[in-house]
Amino acid sequence: MARYELLIKPSAVKELKAIKTRKDRQRIAKKIQGLAEQPRPPGCKKLSGNNLYRIRQGNYRIVYELQDRKLIVTVIKVGDRKEIYRAR
Repeated sequence: MARYELLIKPSAVKELKAIKTRKDRQRIAKKIQGLAEQPRPPGCKKLSGNNLYRIRQGNYRIVYELQDRKLIVTVIKVGDRKEIYRAR
């Protein structure tokens, strides 16, 4: 399987830095890095209506977009499960 290019929106980086515990930030960062090797890991869910997916890491969610033809994974949002799906 080809390796995907991993892009992270600046807003997602900001959301990741805002997570309180260092341990949670490290776990989420590791999960994000794993998307380059396996963009659809076990447990990922396709969100309805568009080409977005989400994976879980504890109480946090990582929402990302896949572009299979270009082999690109773009992380859109990172946040607590209670807040991640709310429109801003």
